[in-house]
Amino acid sequence: MEQYALPIANLIEQLSKLPGIGRKTAQRLAFFILEMDTLEVEQLSKAIINAKEKISLCSICYNLTDMDPCHICEDSKRDKSIICVVEGAKDIIAMERTREFKGQYHVLHGVISPMDNVGPNDIRVRELLNRLSSGEVKEVILATNPTVEGEATALYLSKLIKPLGVRVTRIAHGIPVGGDLEYFDEVTLSKAMENRREL
Repeated sequence: MEQYALPIANLIEQLSKLPGIGRKTAQRLAFFILEMDTLEVEQLSKAIINAKEKISLCSICYNLTDMDPCHICEDSKRDKSIICVVEGAKDIIAMERTREFKGQYHVLHGVISPMDNVGPNDIRVRELLNRLSSGEVKEVILATNPTVEGEATALYLSKLIKPLGVRVTRIAHGIPVGGDLEYFDEVTLSKAMENRREL
């Protein structure tokens, strides 16, 4: 087993807790940090602490923000009659990169997953229903991931929202642009067939 000085071992341990960072990558990052200038290390640590202290949840859509409401909810040019429901804040960034969606968002901060003991009360379902009670929203787009949990969450939300007289739509899933049919699994191909449209 490797013998590191305790501060290095602690740094490796903390870095390996990050998602997608295994022990080898944590070691490389730790040694990279040790080779950085002291000023750069201080800036990195200050940036982490600053983000942790200054970022909170928007009181309307629950996006991560440094102002409340967030800049999307504050934007008067956005269509308040359409809400796109996403699993996490990083999904908003992906949607915004398309420059196609001009409505509002709602971040669930998770999906329903009985295997992980996550139920509807553990994500922002109640807050979404509260937003719909005003009658201003005409359509809810469910943009959860095409996983078992994402599909189950979308189905659950659909059953709750439809009786309110709000149109519920689901983003299409299937073959990505530039994809090769022979490399896709049956579920992806069946979703692509399901979501086909006339040309």
